[in-house]
Amino acid sequence: MKKGYVYIVTNKTNKVLYIGVTSNLVKRIYEHKNSFVDSFTSKYNCKKLVYYEIFNNIQEAIKREKFLKGKKREYKLALINDFNPNWNDLYYNIIH
Repeated sequence: MKKGYVYIVTNKTNKVLYIGVTSNLVKRIYEHKNSFVDSFTSKYNCKKLVYYEIFNNIQEAIKREKFLKGKKREYKLALINDFNPNWNDLYYNIIH
């Protein structure tokens, strides 16, 4: 069974947050970075991975994504600040 990932990407100024779910985090963030899909993330230049969670299967990840999307911005900011206080681009950590 494939693992699942929930992630948050943002733009250069950390103003826009996008929450997504995928079964291949490296590939999906690469797609965001290169604007392969004409979508919200390409429109708002969300290319910086600032948060992610790993799940045993995609169904768990989808459930968590829906939960996070229902939360207020402050909740999401707190998650990011606890996980990645400097808001570094974590993509370079996951490709190694």
